[in-house]
Amino acid sequence: MNEAFSRIISQAVAHGWSDVHITGGHPVAYRKDGDIGMLRDTVLSPVEVDGLARDLLNPHRADILRRRWSVDFAHSVAGIRVRVNIFNTTRGLSLAVRLLAGRIPTLAHLNLHPSLEEFTRLRAGLILVCGATGSGKTTTIAAMLDEINRNRPAHIITLEDPIEYRFASKKALVEQRELGAHFPSFERGLLDVLREDPDVILVGELREAETIRLALSAAESGHLVIASLHSATPEEALYRLCNAFPLEAQDLVRHQLSSTLHAIVVQQLRMHPVARFRVPVLSLLIGTHPVRMLVREGKFAQLHSIMEMGRGEGMYTMDAYYDDFLNRPQRFSAPSNVFRPAPEEDQQPDYDSPLMDRGLGTTHYTPESARHLARPDGPALHAAMHATVDTAQPGATRADMAQPEEHGEPVYTLTDEGRLEDVLREFTGR
Repeated sequence: MNEAFSRIISQAVAHGWSDVHITGGHPVAYRKDGDIGMLRDTVLSPVEVDGLARDLLNPHRADILRRRWSVDFAHSVAGIRVRVNIFNTTRGLSLAVRLLAGRIPTLAHLNLHPSLEEFTRLRAGLILVCGATGSGKTTTIAAMLDEINRNRPAHIITLEDPIEYRFASKKALVEQRELGAHFPSFERGLLDVLREDPDVILVGELREAETIRLALSAAESGHLVIASLHSATPEEALYRLCNAFPLEAQDLVRHQLSSTLHAIVVQQLRMHPVARFRVPVLSLLIGTHPVRMLVREGKFAQLHSIMEMGRGEGMYTMDAYYDDFLNRPQRFSAPSNVFRPAPEEDQQPDYDSPLMDRGLGTTHYTPESARHLARPDGPALHAAMHATVDTAQPGATRADMAQPEEHGEPVYTLTDEGRLEDVLREFTGR
């Protein structure tokens, strides 16, 4: 592992930074309690940033970076799990690094409301965890899943982009799958998961209409579905889900939501005036009978009033949550107690099956191939595409596809680009 990167991440853990930004020729920047700061004495040259990126990229990630000009993945360094985004700028490559907890934190360690623990006891239905990027949705979901993992026998399958927290199976069997590495699209992944005997399904993000439809169907058919959504309020979350569908389909979607919705959790991080660090502030909508009736009728604007009157049933607006839960005399866990390196024995190793890389095709999908594979004729297209792919040795002469020898993995090169374009044109024209 790159020594400079390990040193920076160790420094981030020691000082309680949430993010690190590394750009060539510019001081390393960090974010703490929502504000940006600079390490004026730590400047990496563009060439050094290239070397850092090269150490982090395997052939699959490098291929995505070349095709898409950015790549997002999770990585473990110095006992800490981090999410890394490498992207191209006028200064060359830059890295945006988000620190994740070394060990999956408990709901109590995250200073979350006890009602979230109650949600983990549900056996079926839909739970939405919403908020802006950087609001802690992923960490909250990980804590909820690990609450299930520690307390009851269940089969948990996650569909993530990327995998950020690695789970060790405890009372539950936990199987994690990453978009582009283990499944080609959330739609295809959900179709597969429903054939894999799950009890609990995590959908990393509800984006397209078909993914939403499948998630609702899974919740209707007796599975607990936990999903993430970028929304600022419970009402906005419901509007977004319904508006993903054409007008003529929205009545059915509202009906499915009204029968499956158990809770919507919207999360923000705010500075606590006494604790002097950021804590999660929640808006909680519970799927009571009045809530389900309003959802069924599409009267989302009236939900805020229901939440204001529903404290006795565990509902909160954000202002009420802040006044009630956060202002109670209680002991809050500091981020430094959560973002600690994990013991080596807790770190879950990755294994790429050779059956997926040789002979039976590869799970290393590009966004373009993933979109085609999700089509009804996708498997035939996928097979045709892989008929044009050869495995080259690390010394391959194609400069644009070559990888450093130290990776010790085969490099995939297209032997006939014109032929691939013909295949794509043929199938997209059907």
